[in-house]
Amino acid sequence: MPLPSGFTLRPALPADAERIQAQRDAMFTDMGSDVARVRAASAASLEWLRGGLTDGTYSGVLLETGGDVVAGAGVIWQEFPPSPRSLAPVRAYILNVYVVPPHRGQGVARRLVQALLAECAARGVEQVSLHASDAGKRTYETLGFVATNEMRLTLEAP
Repeated sequence: MPLPSGFTLRPALPADAERIQAQRDAMFTDMGSDVARVRAASAASLEWLRGGLTDGTYSGVLLETGGDVVAGAGVIWQEFPPSPRSLAPVRAYILNVYVVPPHRGQGVARRLVQALLAECAARGVEQVSLHASDAGKRTYETLGFVATNEMRLTLEAP
């Protein structure tokens, strides 16, 4: 799927951490997260992004048009022991998929995720996961993602 005319896809750099964090904050706010919690997590998340972009544990792609970043997505490279489900020791977790409202509905998120999936394939990753918002679920399903039996427990902060 080609990019819309006038758009450029590029890798995220450590200098892009603030832009990515701003998109991440907007993403959580758009999904209905408590604004105070979004603000409380933002500074620590920004530091984590800077570190991940620097040491390679996080990679991202950004979409630009007219000199502005209008969308982005990222992937965390996670090490797991090989298992029958995945012989590769690295798995990928896609996150931070965000498109600014004026550019939604043009297949931009799909193109971002496809770019990340191509990087996963190039690295030999066999298993990719993500958590889908209601707005993104259909896009991920059309790319082949399926619901799993993953369970979660949220512990109270001390």
